[in-house]
Formats: sequence, C-alpha cells, structure tokens
Amino acid sequence: MDHTQHQMQDMVGMENMDHSKMEHHDMSKMSHADHESAMTDPKMAEFMEKDMRNRFLWSLLLTIPTLLLTYLPLPASIPKNWLLLLLVTPIVFKFGSIFPVGAYEALKKKTLNMMVLIATGVLAAYIFSVVITLFIGGETFFEAAAMLVTFVLFGHWMEMKSRRGTSDALRALFDLVPPQARVFRNGQELTIPTAEVLMGDILIIKPGDKIPVDGEVIEGETSIDESLVTGESIPVEKKVGDLVIGGSINQMGSLKFKATKVGSDTALAQIVKLVETAQNSKAPGQRIADKAAQYLVVLAVSSGLITFVIWYFVLGQPLLFALTFAISAVVIACPDALGLATPTAVAVGTGLGAKHNILIKDAATLEQVSKINAVVMDKTGTLTEGKPVVTQVIASAGFSEDQVLTYDAAVEKMSGHPLSKAILTETEKRKLIISDDIKGFKAISGHGVEAVVDGKKIIVGNLKLIKDRGVDIKPIESSVQKLLDEGNTIMLLAVDNKIAGIVGVADPVKESSSIAVKKMQEMGIEVAMITGDNQKTAENIGKTLGITRIFAEVLPEDKANYVKKLQDEGKFVAMVGDGVNDAPALAQADIGIAIGAGTDVAIETANVVLMKSDPADILRAIRLSKATVRKMKENLVWASVYNVLAIPVAAGVLYPSMGITLRPEVSALLMSVSSIIVATNAVFLKRSEKDLINV
Repeated sequence: MDHTQHQMQDMVGMENMDHSKMEHHDMSKMSHADHESAMTDPKMAEFMEKDMRNRFLWSLLLTIPTLLLTYLPLPASIPKNWLLLLLVTPIVFKFGSIFPVGAYEALKKKTLNMMVLIATGVLAAYIFSVVITLFIGGETFFEAAAMLVTFVLFGHWMEMKSRRGTSDALRALFDLVPPQARVFRNGQELTIPTAEVLMGDILIIKPGDKIPVDGEVIEGETSIDESLVTGESIPVEKKVGDLVIGGSINQMGSLKFKATKVGSDTALAQIVKLVETAQNSKAPGQRIADKAAQYLVVLAVSSGLITFVIWYFVLGQPLLFALTFAISAVVIACPDALGLATPTAVAVGTGLGAKHNILIKDAATLEQVSKINAVVMDKTGTLTEGKPVVTQVIASAGFSEDQVLTYDAAVEKMSGHPLSKAILTETEKRKLIISDDIKGFKAISGHGVEAVVDGKKIIVGNLKLIKDRGVDIKPIESSVQKLLDEGNTIMLLAVDNKIAGIVGVADPVKESSSIAVKKMQEMGIEVAMITGDNQKTAENIGKTLGITRIFAEVLPEDKANYVKKLQDEGKFVAMVGDGVNDAPALAQADIGIAIGAGTDVAIETANVVLMKSDPADILRAIRLSKATVRKMKENLVWASVYNVLAIPVAAGVLYPSMGITLRPEVSALLMSVSSIIVATNAVFLKRSEKDLINV
C-alpha cells in the first residue's frame, strides 16, 4: 500500500487517534526530506507545529529568568553561573534537542546542513560556559545558548505555521472521505470502514451521504454535488451507468453503485498525491539554494575558526573576547533563511493553486509555468463546452419552429446520434410534446435518418440526403448558407418530401474563453487554437475569441507536430487539452495542461491539471507561477545579501573603527529575524490571492 493510500484510508480514522501514538515521530531524528513529507500530512503537520510551539514556549519560559540572572546586578553570594547551568541545560538538551540530534544524523550521512551550524553555535556557547563555571569562573555564554535555541525554535514554529496552511488544504480533501461506508454483501447491508471497501463492492448511498469511493451507478437516480472535488458548482445528475467520485456529496436521491476505484486509485487520492508531490519536490532555484547553503555551512564554521584565530592568536585579545566574536560569526551565518527561501514560496504557491482547483504536479513546473509565451488550446471541450446545443431553428413557409423541433426530436430519439441529445434537450426546454407514433425508422449512415411520424414521412439529414430524396431546398437556401458560414452543423427537415426547416447545432464557446485569451494576449502570450474540425468552423470560433493562429483539420496523431512547430520558433509552449488524442501533444509541450474533466491519460501526461475545466484557470496558473517565482527571487536575494553582510559584522570587522560588536545572542536574534522575514514574505503570496484569481 503506497503513501497516498495509507493517508486516504487511514486518515479518515485518525480523528480519534491517541495523541501519544504520534510521539514516536521524533522530530529531532527526522531528515529534511522526512520533514518535508510530514508537513504535507495534515495530521502530522498539526502535531509538528504544536510540538515546535511547545518547545519554543518552554524554552522561552526558561530563557527569561536566564536573561534576568545574566544582566541584573546580584549579590556575590548568589551562585549565578550554577543557576544559569540549571536553567539552560534543559533548554539545550530537552527543548533544543532537535539541533544536536539533527546535526548528528546529518553528519552520519556526511552532509552539512542548518542543524550542524546551529548545533555548533549552541554547543560552543554551552560547553565553554560549563568549563568557565566548573574550572575558571567569570562571565559565561549561557544566555547566548538559551537565546539561540529560543529564537531558532520560534523561527521554525513560524515556518511551520506558514507551511501548515497548505496542509490544511490537503486536510480539507481528506475530510471529504467519510470514515464509514454502507456495502451490500452476502445479501445484507453492512456498515464498514471506508478503508475496507474492495473493488467490485456494491455500495448504498442515501440522501446527504458522502460518496466513499469512485464507482459506477447500477441502480437509482440522484444529483450529486461534486464542487469540492471538481470545482463545478452545479450538482450533476446521475443515473445508471454514470460515474460517481469519492468525496462528492449526494443530494436528494438514493442509489447503488459498484466500486471501481478504491484507496490510492480514487480521483481524490490522485489529487492529494499531486499536491503532495508538488510540495515535496524541489524547484530548480531551490536546488541552487540547497547547494549554496551547504557551502555556507563550511563558510560559517571556517569564519568562526578564522575569527577566533585572528582575535586570539594574531591580535592577542582575551580568550572570552575572541570566542564571543567566533560564536557570533557561526550563529549569524546560519543558512536558515536561505534554506527557507524557495520551499516556503513553493508550499504557499501550490497550496493556493490547490485551493482554486489548479493542481501543479511539481515545484519545477510551478517555476517553469512563468516562462510560457505561447499557448496551444484544443477547441472541443477546452475553448468550447464540448456539448452541442441548438443555436437556431428556422421554419419554412407553412411550418412553425415548434413543429420542426417536434418532428425532428421524434426521429432523433430513435437514432442515438451525438447531435440527438442537443435536439431532445431543446425540445424539453421548450416543453414540447414528442409523438410516440413512430414507424419505419431507418438510419442512413453518415447522412441522416427517416421515419413515419403521425402518418407523415419525415426525413432529417444533411444537404446530400435531402437532395437525394428530391426535396427542393430553394425556400431556405440562403438560411442554409448563413448557418454554415456561422460554423453551425445543420440538419434539414422534410415532411412528406416538402422542406420544413433547418436546425442549427453548434458547440458553444465557454463564457470564460474569450477573456482568458484576451488577458493572455495582453501579457504577450501568443494563443493558438488546434482542432480536427473543418477550417470554416475553426475560423468562426477563432474570430469569436480573437485567435488568429489556427490549426484546423488536424489529425490526432499530428497535434504534437504543431506544438513542435511553435517550439522550433523559439517559443516556450503550453498545450491545453482534455482528450486521449491530446496526450501526445501534452507530452511534447514544454508544459502540458489538462482540463480536469478530461480523460485519465490526458491528466496523467500533463504537468498542470485544471479541475474546473475553466480556460481562465490557465491565466490564473501563469499569474500564480509568476508571483511565486517573484517571491523565490526576493527571498533568495534577501537571504544571500543578509549572510554576505552579516558574517563580517559578527566577526568584528567594524569593531576596530566603530566599536561595533555583536554578542552571540544578538546574532541569534538577527538570524531568526531573517528567517521570519523570508517565511513571512512567502506568506504574502496569499495577500495577492484576489489579484491571482480575478480574471
């Protein structure tokens, strides 16, 4: 059972888990990768944040009297250093234990990280203070060790609070899964944990129930609210043969369905897995920062040693004086801010995307989406609704629009043609009564249908069929051409060999397509449309949307070639599609974007998944990426400049000329402030949320 399946099946029962069962997750022994992974587990993220908060608060509680003992004038009879030793020891080895233990784990793996640097600073201050207390007497650095631990714990707590916001988004997804399910086994209804539902089980759903797993309806009719999973606000009607999604909410009806996907295979589990993968992956910028942080550890330790050597051995300053500068240099150089620079921005960015049904598969994609300067959009189902509707009904002399529709619908309901549903839907919308007196139905493949309705011979079909049957179309010839010019598919109707009218059917453009295209073009992004439809229809859609570059009558296997054509022009190309035939083009593109209502193979191939099937989400994804990359760069610049300037100051460069010194505790404060600034700057992404989503 994989990680996601464990979460989706086991998390539904974690609400009542004894808190002590998590205690074995010793944070001090967790690697950076384990820490990142745990932070995407909502329950674990909550536990880790509380643990870090408690460590900080206890450390702060002991640090306050430590500072009072250090800086207040006290009678000589009070054993100040021994009291400081009693106060600071639990701070270092109990509440700050994550640092020395984490450093040990890192060194075992022959890596240098932030834990090594913090532990070096803390232990240097503590051990030297213990030596002074036991053997020498005089001023100690206990307060520096205490403040360093306290400030760093506070910085980590703030980081976890910012990161947990994205975990809360995952938690909301986990909570969609009901803890129990009703199944029909061995002739009786049983209530079992959702984790025990098996493929092929028959599940029973009643009004108000949440759907436990994905499945196919085998009995009953209802409407289901899928908005929390797909983003679609209107409840979807479900009947026998339709698919249901785990996590969606049943409305009024009851039904039975067969489980087709359970555990990690469900749509909801796949969404969670996408978000987890994105948050645990590293952006290219983060890899650079990680490498820089390793070198900075070496630089920091080296600067501390060099500082000590220069002040003590070269300049002949007292041991305590030299050690103060050395420890300050080590502490202030801690690459905490550099290490947080990109992961906090990535976590907030992917979390914001998930909140608005934009799933970005990894951090590299989040960064690269900002580079898009050309978008190729599939027409059907992406720019258009993918569901044909009746656009016009034109009646010839002697007939009415309602007559044309009712005769047409009477024949169409027998045909099963893809356009039939549009005719029947329009008839139902107009509340027209369709005759059941239908005889002699006959389908003429590729051309139309004919039958006898209420004793009248009805022919419905294309121009060729109507002309072949000897029907004169002159009365409506101009209307035929007009509808064709507007990109409609037309069906002509003849009654007893006399032309009665035309029904125009078209796939309507989505409401948000036009503004999405316009806004992308305003950003300097070239928008192209690709379709298998004829040139005339494609040009009409293009004209409506303001798209001038159109690839029409393209075979599915050739779509990838057109994407490559744009790439050969030097463009960084995104392909947007929803069908199996779009998968090769999605793979060819620099960034593949799948419409969420599309097929599994399209979603699997894509880098970005738009759950709401809304073209405007392409624009939102690009804006989100640009904003996130901007935060990454700001954080990296701040963290780098801070370290470059801070180390020399802490090492005492300004002391000879200006008398400026930084004690270790002040260095610890400045280091923590830099980390908090970086984490806070990333969280500011949320403040621009309205700008990102308003299209």
